Amino acid sequence: MRWRFLLKPGWLALTVVVFVFAALCFTVLAPWQFHRHDERAAQNEAVSTAGAPSPLNEVLPRGTSPDGDTQWKRVTIEGTYLPDDEVIARLRTVQGEPAFEVLTPLRTTDGQVVLIDRGYVRPDNNTGVSEFDPPPQGRVTVEARVRVDEDDPSDRDAFADESTGGRLHSYSVDSRVVARATGLDIRPGYFQLEPGQPGVTNALPLPQLQAGPFFSYALQWIAFGAMALLGWLYFTIREARPGGALADPEPERTAEPAPASRSTAPSGNSSGGNSSDSGDDSEGGAEPRTAEPGAPAQPGAPADRRAAAKRPKKSKRKSVAQILAEDEEAEASADAGSSQR
Repeated sequence: MRWRFLLKPGWLALTVVVFVFAALCFTVLAPWQFHRHDERAAQNEAVSTAGAPSPLNEVLPRGTSPDGDTQWKRVTIEGTYLPDDEVIARLRTVQGEPAFEVLTPLRTTDGQVVLIDRGYVRPDNNTGVSEFDPPPQGRVTVEARVRVDEDDPSDRDAFADESTGGRLHSYSVDSRVVARATGLDIRPGYFQLEPGQPGVTNALPLPQLQAGPFFSYALQWIAFGAMALLGWLYFTIREARPGGALADPEPERTAEPAPASRSTAPSGNSSGGNSSDSGDDSEGGAEPRTAEPGAPAQPGAPADRRAAAKRPKKSKRKSVAQILAEDEEAEASADAGSSQR
């Protein structure tokens, strides 16, 4: 069967690898990039259509958590900062450079506690937190954007030691982490201050309104999967044909040796010459005759005989018997001439 080669170990391994890779491209990698593209598009739309700020309870009723529909919405919050429960978020990157973010709880006028991200500060000598202004005292009204809590894959709690100067540090901006560290009942989510608001340090920049490369990445994964399948199909069909690319080469055929041709001794002019020739031919033998250049090849003759017929005729070598016969004839002619004189 032509398709039996697919059961060879090498072809089985190649087939499995190609189909698994194509399945990952079509069902995992490409959809993942499409999902990231949709997330970026939704984020850009939320940032660009945030509109005028509204009271917190109108955007997020009490007891609700931020989600994709409410993230980046602008809200107004009125209350008092709680600087004693401030937490520093470490290992942050802002505009491509390391930074810390300042997280300060704020108690609203209706008794809720919300987490305010007051912005970022740069490291001091690339290690500690540089000095920054404390939040204002008393009641303030701030404008901020709704944000969803970040997730720490390691689920690490906030900590304070000598390296932090006694300040609480966390590895994520998460109201749940701050609530566990301070003992406050903080509502889910946090609120990012806009520039010029009371208590802001360095306002965090908004995300750039760009679609990003995710859609093109998804198309590339689809193309990679299709190319893998088409390449496998091409080599499979090529191998399935007679004399496929991976078929064993046929052994070379060797030409059969041509049978030796028999030769006959030439007839002499005298009976003595004939007897000498026959005796010498039986001992030494004359070389086999070659076919004349113009002689047609016999049907069914071997290829080497046909080739020999096409070669130019070589000069015929004389045998010893012929030479002796010629000498005798020359002597006889000489004796006859002398007797006539």
